[in-house]
Amino acid sequence: MLLTISTTLRPATDLGFLLHKHPDRVQEFEQSSGMARVFYPEAGEDRCTAALLLEIDPVRLARSRGSSSPDFSLGQYVNDRPYAASSLLASALADVFRTARTGRCASRQALADGPIPLEIGLPALPCRGGADLAHRLFGPLGWEVGAEAVPLDPGFPEWGESRYVRLALRGNVRLADALNHLYVLLPVLDDAKHYWLAGDEVDKLVRAGEGWLAGHPDKGLITRRYLGRRWALTRAAFARLAELGDDVEESLDPPVEEEPGAEAVSDDRPADEPRDNLSDKPGDKPEDKPGDQPEDKPGDGAGEERVPLNTLRREAVVAVLREVGARTVLDLGCGSGQLLSALLADPAFAKVAGMDVSARALAMADRRLRTDRMPDAKRARLELFQGSLTYTDARLAGYDAAVLMEVVEHVDPPRLPALERVVFGTARPAHVIVTTPNVEHNVRYELLAGARRHPDHRFEWSRAEFARWVAGVCETYGYAADVRPVGEDDPEVGPPTQMAVFSRREERS
Repeated sequence: MLLTISTTLRPATDLGFLLHKHPDRVQEFEQSSGMARVFYPEAGEDRCTAALLLEIDPVRLARSRGSSSPDFSLGQYVNDRPYAASSLLASALADVFRTARTGRCASRQALADGPIPLEIGLPALPCRGGADLAHRLFGPLGWEVGAEAVPLDPGFPEWGESRYVRLALRGNVRLADALNHLYVLLPVLDDAKHYWLAGDEVDKLVRAGEGWLAGHPDKGLITRRYLGRRWALTRAAFARLAELGDDVEESLDPPVEEEPGAEAVSDDRPADEPRDNLSDKPGDKPEDKPGDQPEDKPGDGAGEERVPLNTLRREAVVAVLREVGARTVLDLGCGSGQLLSALLADPAFAKVAGMDVSARALAMADRRLRTDRMPDAKRARLELFQGSLTYTDARLAGYDAAVLMEVVEHVDPPRLPALERVVFGTARPAHVIVTTPNVEHNVRYELLAGARRHPDHRFEWSRAEFARWVAGVCETYGYAADVRPVGEDDPEVGPPTQMAVFSRREERS
């Protein structure tokens, strides 16, 4: 198996510093399946190429009886894995370029932190889904993709194409990101792994997918394939992404789709449940939404559970609505309807409305809530409509309470005064509940590495900044407010989410 990485950044030999592999030496790294070697076919000032060559030991491969790869059914000795890039190469890449994947390079840190011109070549790559799938997966990541289908036999074109492609990637990409793209997407394209999938696979995916997976348009397909369609692992991965991404479900709850070239593949779900690639997406059923179910902590023993942050947040909001005695509730920026589902489950809320600027989000909410199957009495309590928070809208008036759950941080700061005027000045519900991330708590998420929790966040407030905003709204629009923590209140950096409960003061005559 061969992988080449080239750059034309002058001096091009700095690629050796970034990869932590000297261009003047051939280096060997023993693997469970054979031997990995790193060498440089060319190393000049104008162009430098590093090659990773993985030579498979067929005897070691034959002893891998625990393999869960579908290719293992081809036989212990007759298979394509010694020749075509797969999870074996991805594992070797992770081992050989371990430091480079973290983005650390003491001697060239500024270079490691930014994009550089890169060319990546893979002469033979299994791709269940064809060249189009390679374009779909690498294209949104900033790569110019060249994927050429390999014919079964060049001498007999009528036989058609094999399931292999020659892959060439070109683009200005940070080297650490490029290596992580390959680490995740090589086994995704192959749709197979050579080892048994354990719970730590979720951690590997979240770490390698930092900064790009949550925003990828095919994140659902990537997650399911990477985790071998293991429903429990996939659900945990969505929960982890939702926690770090504040459950912006337009990004994290993938649409229903058929995977290119998908075949029926066994997984660990009960036989009477639909398979991911053939039927309902994770989250179609309100009780099975990604992030709603407790997930196991990495390394924890059996029976220990952690409630995801988005679940704690929703429960806190519902508890406050009950506390203030709200009977009619408006969910502003309702997304795909998680809060709406919880409110409709409680008959104490006589009217529940959801508004969102995204028609797609409203369609997802309608589907999640299964309004077509909802009993008439329950359906009469629900209203969904499209609108913007920065424009006056008569439909927003007349509710006991309005909720802005993880919404304000998605609004450009210059437009916040318009939002405040619409919600607090014109609609003027008796109570307004606002939740937003506490940026100080981000240091507890090591994967964030200084980034915001979601790529669409326009800002994230500290506790002091949030308190100042709350005080300004109260003074301007005649509300009193109580600021509360959501999630574990860390004594040093505060809670992961901060919540303000606004209550309208009595109007003076």
